Amino acid sequence: MRVVFAGTPEFAARALEAILAAGHAVPLVLTQPDRAAGRGQHLTPGPVKRVAASHGVPVYQPERLRSPEQRAPLLAVAADVMVVAAYGLILPLPVLDHPRHGCLNIHASLLPRWRGAAPIQRAILAGDTETGICVMRMDAGLDTGPVVSRHPVAIGGEDTAGVVHDRLAAVGAAAIVEALAVLEQDGRLVATPQSEEGITHAPKLDKEEARIVWTRGAEELARQVRAFNPAPGAFTSIDGAVLKVWRAHPGAAAPGASPGQILMRESGLQAACGDGESIALDEVQPAGGRRMTGAVYANGRPDFAGRRFGT
Repeated sequence: MRVVFAGTPEFAARALEAILAAGHAVPLVLTQPDRAAGRGQHLTPGPVKRVAASHGVPVYQPERLRSPEQRAPLLAVAADVMVVAAYGLILPLPVLDHPRHGCLNIHASLLPRWRGAAPIQRAILAGDTETGICVMRMDAGLDTGPVVSRHPVAIGGEDTAGVVHDRLAAVGAAAIVEALAVLEQDGRLVATPQSEEGITHAPKLDKEEARIVWTRGAEELARQVRAFNPAPGAFTSIDGAVLKVWRAHPGAAAPGASPGQILMRESGLQAACGDGESIALDEVQPAGGRRMTGAVYANGRPDFAGRRFGT
């Protein structure tokens, strides 16, 4: 079939590679404009654009799709179906209605839970033990369309957002290829309307959400560290400098210690939390430095114990 594809990050790139490998024709790829990246802030193509370029697929990078002029290059391409995965732009009705079989979205949650831009991180922050992939027929709402297929995926107690992302990207790539095979063979896909119960939203992440607030409980803070790994990284501060925390787990009780108070224990560097427990800082990164274990970071700092993070 002729499949127009719209997506930008690595999650979407895995799906595009799978669609091409399955033998479908991709006459056009839509992706976000190149963004400045790296120390030199050079314009850098995203993962989807790199995959498209390696296969010689034409790429269109509009800032928006609001006007007829912006939509014209897309609407000029005949398509059986459009596949969307983490694209980042809202698709207006003329775009949704253009392909013969409409638009299919690969969404990284079990809808209607976690509709929105950051379903993986929101699931981990909430303590969910399961998430998944939904292939959904797109409509005018935000992730509100009927679901073609659901693919549950477990979230382990130590899984970071990066680990869950990679797991879901592989499942999503396989799921969309399966859906396209059914569509090609049967000429239709059966889709089930989403439940009106259990709806939650996953708004885009704000970097300030990654700041560690020590008055929270140890379990909640451990989930925060996992949810913001690899980006943007949970962080606190000491002596006016940022300290990123990449790995952590709930530690022992810390009776009498104030939230954020630094505890030096045989097992390594820990900090008191708001629930009377502590959190062990397994891997940290000082500003301008490399990643290291909390124990290595604390070595050579005999005045550390009793001080407080976040001040």
